[in-house]
Amino acid sequence: MRVSDHYTPFPRQQQFHESPAKYRLFGGAAGPGKTKALLWEAIRQANRYPGVDTLLLRRSFPELEASLLREFRRNVPRDLYRSFNDSKHTVRWWNGSTTQFGHCRTENDVFQYQGGEYIFIGIDELTHFTLKMWQFLTSRNRCPAKAKDARILPSMAGASNPGNIGHAWVKALWMDKRLDPACATKDYDPSLGQYDPSEYEFIPAKLTDNPVYANDVEYHKTLSQLPEILRRAMLEGDWTIFAGQYFDIFREGRHTERAERLPRKEWWKCWISVDWGFQHPSAVYWHTLTPERRVITFREWVQPGLSPRMLAQGLAERTKEPVENIYLSPDAFAQRTAEASIAEQLADVLASLGLPRPAAATDDRIGGWQFMYQLLESDRWVIAENCDRLIKCLPTLVRDEKKVEDIAKMDGDDPADAARYGLYGVPGIEPGKMPLGERVQEKMKATEMVDKETGAIVNMTSYAIHAQKIEAEERRKYRPVRLGRRRH
Repeated sequence: MRVSDHYTPFPRQQQFHESPAKYRLFGGAAGPGKTKALLWEAIRQANRYPGVDTLLLRRSFPELEASLLREFRRNVPRDLYRSFNDSKHTVRWWNGSTTQFGHCRTENDVFQYQGGEYIFIGIDELTHFTLKMWQFLTSRNRCPAKAKDARILPSMAGASNPGNIGHAWVKALWMDKRLDPACATKDYDPSLGQYDPSEYEFIPAKLTDNPVYANDVEYHKTLSQLPEILRRAMLEGDWTIFAGQYFDIFREGRHTERAERLPRKEWWKCWISVDWGFQHPSAVYWHTLTPERRVITFREWVQPGLSPRMLAQGLAERTKEPVENIYLSPDAFAQRTAEASIAEQLADVLASLGLPRPAAATDDRIGGWQFMYQLLESDRWVIAENCDRLIKCLPTLVRDEKKVEDIAKMDGDDPADAARYGLYGVPGIEPGKMPLGERVQEKMKATEMVDKETGAIVNMTSYAIHAQKIEAEERRKYRPVRLGRRRH
């Protein structure tokens, strides 16, 4: 019995099957038959060559049951295969080949396939997986029989809608055609092979590509009535926006501006925020505050593999203006590469180069994300277009399913963390508190130096002296804890 007797692909599915690319991505919108195409690609590969193994994956077992396994049980005739082991979820075909159905609930679950060699690996809803998982699985995509049969070409494929934790790296590899460090370098392992864009092909598909649903008015109406983000993802397959997005109001043009067009005066408050990393990138941002209390993030530096000394020296070389504070990720105060913590090593070098010793940034994730959202919502935060990594990162952040007020940790979130350290808890732009200048004015109104009826200042000299005292008191309330000098 031939596979073609039981499966006739739609034109878009046929394009997916005929693609010679080593790594394929099929779908985008809802309803074009992505799961079915993925299943039958594994079946076709297994039946084309005797004695080979294929693998189909979902992130969780309930998802596996509701998609790939259900499609297999419903639509693959019993006489097409020799046996199916229901406990191991493995199909054995008549020619000795196999198709295994699996799931990877955690990142470490991929290691259960470490001993396998699969001519084809298909991943349903690929954006539910991390880049680290994908990379490891590519190392299992091989076939010993290839040495004897040159026709054998191991390949992998994903089927997915936009969104979720893998959105950034999937979009980078298949749409942008570049391994963007902003979303990929955190877990990227160069030893597994350099990225070759010619090996990746995206086969977009929408509801209208599936004859079963193309004329289904009710289903089309249902998708059309979804909230905008979901509608654009599910109906249009739009990879520029997706469900679960945290900063759904972020817009390039509204919240970004060309660096040369941004105002910046030398007397404006200026500070730096740093998320330190070694295996994953260190991210550094320079900020300033306008008299209108608008935060401008005007410079970016993101680079992996930096020692504390290299980071401090690079930071100093890139700093061209006086800075009041340097806010550093709290974990750097605990991590040690020698007797001294990362923060202590940074502090010694920074101080020797004439920069402030770092202060521990506020690590209230939920409060920080909410404050960043409020700044964007009120147009009080603008990002220079040369901060490319941050601009690409913000739209990819999604809510944590278990803690919806927080953002799910994901590949490439370092720029967002660094920006959060530079915005939340910084004196002058405290969330939920009146800005420093306004607090001083309010306190001065209660003194005898301001006329209660007209608001006019009675004695300018006394007013200035008293205002300075109040400002000093207010600053002390929110002064960050600084790192002292390390004793040798």
